[in-house]
Amino acid sequence: MRIFSGGAADRRSRAEDAVDTHPSAPIPVLGPGVGETIRVPLGETGFSVFPLMLGAAEFGWNVDLPTSHLLLDRYLEFGGNAVHTADGYSGGRSEHIVGQWLRSRGSRDRVVLSVRIGTHADNPGLDSVNLVRAVEASLTRLGTDRIDVLYLDASLDETSDLEDTLATVEWLREAGKISAVGGFRFTPERLVEARILASAGYPRLDVLDEPYNLVRRDAFEGDLRLVAAAQSLAVTPSHALEHGFLSGRHRSRSEVVGVRGQQIRSHLNRRGIRVLRALDIVAAELAVPVAAVSIAWLLAQRTVVAPIVNAFAPAHIEELMQGAGVSLSRTQLAELSRAGD
Repeated sequence: MRIFSGGAADRRSRAEDAVDTHPSAPIPVLGPGVGETIRVPLGETGFSVFPLMLGAAEFGWNVDLPTSHLLLDRYLEFGGNAVHTADGYSGGRSEHIVGQWLRSRGSRDRVVLSVRIGTHADNPGLDSVNLVRAVEASLTRLGTDRIDVLYLDASLDETSDLEDTLATVEWLREAGKISAVGGFRFTPERLVEARILASAGYPRLDVLDEPYNLVRRDAFEGDLRLVAAAQSLAVTPSHALEHGFLSGRHRSRSEVVGVRGQQIRSHLNRRGIRVLRALDIVAAELAVPVAAVSIAWLLAQRTVVAPIVNAFAPAHIEELMQGAGVSLSRTQLAELSRAGD
């Protein structure tokens, strides 16, 4: 198994020597200093994070509380420090689980905590009243006094006045309830509007979450990426493994069931199989899991800082974290991108 060291810039070229470890030992994904875990700036938020965020979308839904805590423990053990949840995940149960873990482990000051709000049934949308209520409710469920990065979810709210929303964000920040702000599913036009408002003194968006991966590229690879780059936004793409399809574990329509099974089956076509074959080849060349290659491809993309990845078992954490240490050659990147075209 080859795990490469290096910072954000080094991931786009071959890095330093690999290190073999016992399979049960933490994978040494290290930065330039001896014993220094990789940290990259999260845009202009002032936070530095491991280049992979652990998502909590499955907590309280497909992953129970004990397993959720094991996943979080393993993530920190491997050097991770960025946890992402949302008020709409499992109707708020995800936040409860993350909050219980933060309290029981005393880990709040070791974690960059990001929360997406705007889809909880009690406080939907981004209008001023619901925004304040949603943040207060999330803080209560999480059992903390602050959210490090607040993602504004625009996927279900295209009518709220952005100026009012950002004015409310400013009040929340001045009250110490949030530190930085990002957007989810913001259109290029709305990002431009947000930057114009920021130039007038309103809080600026520093982070962008747009679902993006090897088989879901059209929405991001266009005007949205151009605007994100022009605004120096840190992109933290969710659905990094496309509901598990890009982990390489699911190759047959008959073995996947339920809602997630339907999503995976939609990719078991000629294009999807072509992508899996390309991933298999690179994974074999580097002696790393397919999931790690999928993450490494994302991290090699311009503006991407830290993909948001969900996991179901502690063993998945070990695979995913390797992605931050894998360096793909130009040829490998080109072959993977071509397979997904």
